[in-house]
Amino acid sequence: MNFDDWIKVCESAGHKIDAPETAYSEMLPLIEDFTKEYFIVLSLNTKNKIIAKQVISIGCLNQNVVHPREVFKFAIMNSACNIIVGHNHPSGDPTPSKEDIEITNHLRDGGKLLSIPLLDHIIIGDNRHFSMKEAGHI
Repeated sequence: MNFDDWIKVCESAGHKIDAPETAYSEMLPLIEDFTKEYFIVLSLNTKNKIIAKQVISIGCLNQNVVHPREVFKFAIMNSACNIIVGHNHPSGDPTPSKEDIEITNHLRDGGKLLSIPLLDHIIIGDNRHFSMKEAGHI
């Protein structure tokens, strides 16, 4: 982690995530280029306060390769109790794809195995977001 990444982590430390809108507002500043997909992880403590947040991968216009091992590696390194993940859709439409639902299921199952529950997966579009938890996918 370089110094700029560390500053981003420290700036948000302690904010409590109590709704999908809060997670959305924490993730939005990490997306630097809306022409590519950014996959983000928020590591949370036992009170769902942010310990750390990071961009795990950057894809292209319509896809992003995300592996649960990278997501949970970051969570474990930060001693996370829970995680929330999110990514943007450069198209602007936050409706989940089949692949979005699949990775959500993999992360949910991996979180159960590691005792680091996935609380939500937020998809970010043009000034809107979609919560996989609210839609019943988690």
